[in-house]
Amino acid sequence: MFSMIPTTTLPIIPFPNSLFFSTRPLLYCHWHQPMCKKTQKHSFIPMCGIYQVGGTSQSTQQEQRGDDENTSHYEALLKGGEQVTSVLQEMVNLLEDMNMDEASEEVAVELAAQGVIGKRVDQMESGFMMALDYMIQLAEKDQDDKRKSLLEVIKETVLSHLTKKCPPHVQVIGLLCRTPQKESRHELLRRVAAGGGVFQSENGTKVQLPGANLNDIANQADDLLETMETRPVVPDRKLLARLVLIREEARNMMGGGILDERNDRGLNTLPESEVNFLTKLVALKPGETVQEMIKNVMQGKDEGADNSEGDKGDSSSGKFSGGIAGRSSVTGRKPLPVRPGMFLETVSKVLGGIYGGNISGITAQHLEWVHQKTLQILQEIAFS
Repeated sequence: MFSMIPTTTLPIIPFPNSLFFSTRPLLYCHWHQPMCKKTQKHSFIPMCGIYQVGGTSQSTQQEQRGDDENTSHYEALLKGGEQVTSVLQEMVNLLEDMNMDEASEEVAVELAAQGVIGKRVDQMESGFMMALDYMIQLAEKDQDDKRKSLLEVIKETVLSHLTKKCPPHVQVIGLLCRTPQKESRHELLRRVAAGGGVFQSENGTKVQLPGANLNDIANQADDLLETMETRPVVPDRKLLARLVLIREEARNMMGGGILDERNDRGLNTLPESEVNFLTKLVALKPGETVQEMIKNVMQGKDEGADNSEGDKGDSSSGKFSGGIAGRSSVTGRKPLPVRPGMFLETVSKVLGGIYGGNISGITAQHLEWVHQKTLQILQEIAFS
C-alpha cells in the first residue's frame, strides 16, 4: 500500500563541497536563513582536519577559514537531513489514513507532499535541499527507484513553492531552464517582455507567465553564472549551459545586440584563459577541428578542465607560465579554466570592439562563427 514510502530512516552523510550548488541556485533567492543557528558538536567535526601550526602564515589562515566553512556546511547538512526525515514521517502519517489503490498512490503522495511542504517551506533550513539532493544520489546508487521517486516528488514540490516566492525575472529563469526547445524559449521571452498573462500550452493546459524585463533576466542569469564559474569546480554543467543560453538569448532580444550598453556588466579586463583559448581558435580555419575543440572545453575538458585542489602551480617561482600569449601571469595566481559564460562574454567583447571601430572582415566573421557554434554546443549539453 505504501510501497513508495521508505520504512527506514534515510542516512545523513556529509558529502564534498562540490555538491554544494548541485540544485538550481536561482530558486534559493529568498531562502537566506542562517546556515546554522546553534553550534553543536558532532562526531564528524574532528574529521575536518582543524589543526594549529606555529606562525600565522596566510596559507594557514586560509586553511582555517576553509575548515570553518566545511564545519558550517556539515552542520547545515545535518539540520537539513533531520528536516527531510521529519517531512517523510509526516507524509507517512497522512497517507496512513487514506484508502488508496496502486493507481491512486502517486497522486496521493503528491497531495501529501503539497500539504506537508506548503506549511513548512518558510521554516526550512538552507541545508534541506543539499541533504535532499544527496539522498536522491544515494537512492540512485542503491538502485532504489521507489525511494528516489518519492524524494524527487518532495524536491519538485519544494522548488515549485520557492519559485512562487521569487521575483518575476527569477521565476522566468526557472521556466526557461525547463524549456528545451530554443523556439519555445524565444516565444516565452517575447510574451514575458510583453507583460505576461495566461497562455495555453501545446498540451492544452493554461500557464500563468509573469511580466519581466529582459535586462533583469539577462543580468540575473549573469549573476548566477558568475557564482558558478568562479568556483574551482563547476557542480552542474547542464545548469551552467542553460543559464548561458538564457543570458545570451535575453541579450539578443534587446534592441542594441552586442553594442547595447545594457550588456556592459563591467568586464574591463579580459580573462587570460579565455583570451588564450580564443587566440588559438582564431588561428585555425573554421571547421570540424575547431568545433571539436570548443565542444571539449564546454564539456569541461582540455582548457576547460576544472582545477584540482592540489594544483597550485610552480611554488619555486611563485608564478605560472599560463599568462596571456604564454607570458607569466601578472597576478602570480593560476587563472581559472575556460568557462562557457566567460568565454562567450569574451567573444562578445572582442566582437563589440571590432564593430565599434568599424573594422569588420575575416576576423569578425570567424568570431561570429565561433559564437554561433558555441551556442549550438551548449544547447546539446544543456538538454541532452
